[in-house]
Amino acid sequence: MAKADTVRKRAPLKIRRPPVGASPGTLIADPAARRSELRLTLISPEKFKTIDNASIDELNAHCEKWPVVWLDCTGLANIPLIEEIGRIFNLHPLALEDVVNTGQRPKVDFFEDHAFVVMRMIDDVTAHRYEQIAVFFGKNFVVTFQEREGDPFDPVRKRIAASMPNRLRSRGADYLAYALIDAIVDSYFPPIEAAGEVVDGIEDQMLNTPHKHQMRQLHELRRDANVLKGVLWPMRDALATLIRNDVPFVKAATKIFFNDTLDHSLRLIELVENQRDMLTGLIEMHLSLTQARTNDVISYLTIVSVIFMPLTFLVGVWGMNFEPESSPWNMPELKAYYGYPAALLLMLVVAVGLVAFFRWKKWL
Repeated sequence: MAKADTVRKRAPLKIRRPPVGASPGTLIADPAARRSELRLTLISPEKFKTIDNASIDELNAHCEKWPVVWLDCTGLANIPLIEEIGRIFNLHPLALEDVVNTGQRPKVDFFEDHAFVVMRMIDDVTAHRYEQIAVFFGKNFVVTFQEREGDPFDPVRKRIAASMPNRLRSRGADYLAYALIDAIVDSYFPPIEAAGEVVDGIEDQMLNTPHKHQMRQLHELRRDANVLKGVLWPMRDALATLIRNDVPFVKAATKIFFNDTLDHSLRLIELVENQRDMLTGLIEMHLSLTQARTNDVISYLTIVSVIFMPLTFLVGVWGMNFEPESSPWNMPELKAYYGYPAALLLMLVVAVGLVAFFRWKKWL
């Protein structure tokens, strides 16, 4: 959680587009894009093989020999390499254009022999940085493009390496694509649940003592929830589109699993919506508590002022310049032996009487 005097900086969401009038399918690399590296995973029911820092020659040599090929491209700086991957797997050029122009809305597009899925995953929770990940899959291949290192795919890789029976090595490319997409969706649960715990902690603190820094934290959390909402809703629509369409490279048995991923996305949306509602309520409660505390302070100050008003009047009267010897009406009590304690006693009686009156009126 950010400190009260620290403003969290967010990585801006930059959407790079080709120049106006450029030919459709034009690929232009972001100058800040990372160097492209390939990781090739070859899968069959009996065995698997992983090649780190793979080359195009290795891809061509193994592509036709294995039932399922998963190519993971990390970094989008090498445009010729991305174009060559598109040529090998016959990927649509408009989809490849969306791969390098990061910041796309989550969606699903279907082409003749493959599907194209754009997702967003949380790349850095503390910096609130999102990363686009593109997934192509067809009858016997899955190709993923991500902007930089780091992804939620390690559990999938471990499942591929597990001993038989192994559904990831026997159910085909569409099931592998499901596993990868499901991992992306499920990666949202930990940060959203952690944010919920932070919200609960702020609520407990507010009920004890509201502070100014809590308002900043609440606004930051609500802004985070709005960003998540903008990501999760189109992700849900994309998953629903993936389930509804009838294409030969997505088997009916796999759609059942995609439907489970859709349920996960709906659950995430519910969590975010509940957090937004709770944050809105906490912001309103913070304003109410702050206003009530201010009203209490003003009330106490007003009561103290009212108590001292008659005392100030009495002191002011006795503090005037009188000459008792010139007239019997000229404050003769100034000559009284017990005049000073009598004056103090009178002021005490007035103060106590006012306090008793305020309590009788239930103002205290």
